[in-house]
Amino acid sequence: MRGKEKVDRSGYLFSNRDLTALLIPLVIEQLLSVLVGMADSIMVASVGEAAVSGVSLVDNIMVLLINVFAALATGGAVVAGQYLGQKQRKKASQAATQLIWFITICAVVITILIYLCKSWILHGVFGKIEEDVMRHADIYLMIVAASIPFIALYNGGAAIFRTMGNSEVSMRVSMIMNVINVTGNAVLIYGFHRGTEGVAIPTLISRMTAAILIVMLLMRPDQVVSMERSLSYRFDWKMIKSILKIGIPNGLENSMFQLGKIIVLSLVSTFGTFAIAANAVSNTIASFQVLPGMAIALGVTTVIARCVGAGDYEQVKYYTKKLMGITYLSMLVTNGIVVLVLPWILKAYHLSEVTAATTTQIVTFYAVCSILIWPLSFTTPAMFRAAGDARMCMIISVASMWIFRIVFSYILGRYMGMGVFGVWVAMIVDWIARAVCFLLRLKSGKWKHQAIV
Repeated sequence: MRGKEKVDRSGYLFSNRDLTALLIPLVIEQLLSVLVGMADSIMVASVGEAAVSGVSLVDNIMVLLINVFAALATGGAVVAGQYLGQKQRKKASQAATQLIWFITICAVVITILIYLCKSWILHGVFGKIEEDVMRHADIYLMIVAASIPFIALYNGGAAIFRTMGNSEVSMRVSMIMNVINVTGNAVLIYGFHRGTEGVAIPTLISRMTAAILIVMLLMRPDQVVSMERSLSYRFDWKMIKSILKIGIPNGLENSMFQLGKIIVLSLVSTFGTFAIAANAVSNTIASFQVLPGMAIALGVTTVIARCVGAGDYEQVKYYTKKLMGITYLSMLVTNGIVVLVLPWILKAYHLSEVTAATTTQIVTFYAVCSILIWPLSFTTPAMFRAAGDARMCMIISVASMWIFRIVFSYILGRYMGMGVFGVWVAMIVDWIARAVCFLLRLKSGKWKHQAIV
């Protein structure tokens, strides 16, 4: 019996070397982001509990905005990537220019609105909070809000560089940004004994630096995709509409996810102090458990957008399988390491016996599910978005989150007495529902007819 004929893939868009060069910087960038976030929280804690509370309240808004800009950036990256797949470099550069200008204008408008509505945000959104916490939140919001346009610029620029297959640039800029942030925090908090402003000012300066650097690099004309060097900007509504076709559904999906997290957190807070602590520590550890998967999903957008632009769905199939395999392997290795070192991690937190036991139960369960289910639930939709099928991704993700994650959190956590562990089980029920829906969508082939350029 003859074996399968070997397929000649020498003409495929991405070699193994290209994929390695794309994915490794993405993993490093994601790791840096998580580590710096942890370092920031430790340094803020030294200012006092009121500062921690004030900063965390404002950061909830910032995370929401970052998700919106990341979603718009993904839209721009998909459009530029599909043009690159069609070998239309000029059109890809025009898409990059439209994205950077549009995302910046949106960010400036949002910044102005935040300053105009500052009082309502502090008193209406945050509700009745202690005066000391309010003071810290006010200071932090006043300074960090000025960084919103720079967050948008960095996200847009980083997405375009990833589209080119050059994730090393965004990694290096991210390194510089994070070094400025952490060093600035350390100098102002420990050296000059500043309070909340000691946390906020380095955040602003680091984001400004990152935005300026990435835009300057994007303006270099010798690149595959470059931004036009001109201050005269005209809206190309057709191209912006294409960007928004991915960006709006993706942004709504991310926003709904954040809202769902807040609703679930309010439920967890009713289970007692040990449950809140176990949930918080588990969330921190979980950010490491899915880190390689999150990074590879960014790479999926780059690879699949180019294949779809080229109209080569055989390559889409090949790279989806390959990247899915890499995701499974990386999740197996990462979660295996986390479970092995978990006892030492928990010792560092000095948790009570019941909190440590609950955290161990959650993290171990989450590890198994991350290895088995996470790639199907989150790598697959990244492929769909790159193919232009963002609307269906949003419908599946939002419906699954509300029906399964939130409803089942109450059923399992409160009414069936599973407590905080029930909330995490509900999350996995959501993953399973998403995975089933995405696999059905994949099998239907309808996503193949959604290319946006």
